[in-house]
Amino acid sequence: MGRILAIDYGTRRTGIAVSDPLRIIAGGLETVETKQLERWLADYFAREEVSTVVVGKPMRMDGSPSETWRFVEPLAARLRRAYPDKEVLFWDERFTSVLAHRTMLESGIGRMARRDRALVDKISATIILQSYMESLAR
Repeated sequence: MGRILAIDYGTRRTGIAVSDPLRIIAGGLETVETKQLERWLADYFAREEVSTVVVGKPMRMDGSPSETWRFVEPLAARLRRAYPDKEVLFWDERFTSVLAHRTMLESGIGRMARRDRALVDKISATIILQSYMESLAR
């Protein structure tokens, strides 16, 4: 059983989080330029055992897909083709940015650091992963 990796896709930057090998703890890993994402993933998959990829599903409040969905769905299809040994699934990412900002505020991170979009993306990916892992425990 490999790690679980979560992706918070953005058109410029993509936040990435990963579980520990025992799938107990979710942690923010990296924020990658989206143009480099698939190359970064290939390098990471070559070094680490990952069995599941959780891709944040961008949705509007009414449950319909957001504008970013047109990029996310093809990404997942490419990942499934390139890595047939990995389960690739979607997970609702609504409110993750709000929760990321709240987490940063509650943890005492300063105002300038809270403006760091890369940090927000990485924390959002961690929230997606934590939510998915909690659903497995139920």
